[in-house]
Amino acid sequence: MSDVVLYERRAAAFRITLNRPEKRNAINDALIAGVADGFRAAQADPDIRAIVLTGVGDKAFCAGGDLAPDGGFNFDLARPRAPYGDLLRLARDCPLPIVAEVNEHCMAGSMGLLGLADIGVAVEAAKFALPEVKVGLFPMQVMTLLMKLAPIRTLREWALTGEAFGAVEAREAGLVNHIVAAAELEARIGAIVSTLAARSPSALHRGKYALRALEDMSFDQAIAFAEGQLGLMTLTGDAREGLAAFNGRHAPDEPRLQAEGLANRMAEMAAIRIS
Repeated sequence: MSDVVLYERRAAAFRITLNRPEKRNAINDALIAGVADGFRAAQADPDIRAIVLTGVGDKAFCAGGDLAPDGGFNFDLARPRAPYGDLLRLARDCPLPIVAEVNEHCMAGSMGLLGLADIGVAVEAAKFALPEVKVGLFPMQVMTLLMKLAPIRTLREWALTGEAFGAVEAREAGLVNHIVAAAELEARIGAIVSTLAARSPSALHRGKYALRALEDMSFDQAIAFAEGQLGLMTLTGDAREGLAAFNGRHAPDEPRLQAEGLANRMAEMAAIRIS
């Protein structure tokens, strides 16, 4: 584990915390590698049901890329793929629900960290921005995620002007789901994780896989894919248990579902996955 990223298992959540407070948690190569390792560790733990991504300190969730000469903001043009882009790819393929805990300002490249999450919760005082144009850059990689979330003309204004905006506008544009007082942030995150932990793991994992696949399909492709996926889901242990419980009017066998663990579920998914 890198000291610039902290890991904590808290109940059913695997918490990944950006830990560069002296740099407002700015992104460098070590931080990217640490977050990626955290995603892999969470997926390997059969007791984890969600990932929470946040930052330390009271100044910023993350200030974006570290632009200092020694900050790691550089590109090897001989490599067609960049580490930050690979992190976004890894997160997009993650079967676990990802929750962004935006404890303060979220700027530039950190908007991509917010965009990769399934659920976003921000404090009332949080500010958001895509300020890259102010230093001769543009939020290229970040746009690939935000274009799926925010209205395109709103996103164009953010990227072209670089101006900051508040949590209410972020929620209205679809960047975050909830806005809470700072004192209520951890409780809200805990409630969300508890809710996710009470749901069928295989339904969440296959649901995330399907949502990713459906994004770029035509309606005819999407409905055919969805029909097949729903049929396949009825073969999972969770679905058999859930349907039996529903028809028998009793609670699902939750201890059995938890005991199966992520490793078995991933094997199940691989066996019935449609490529």
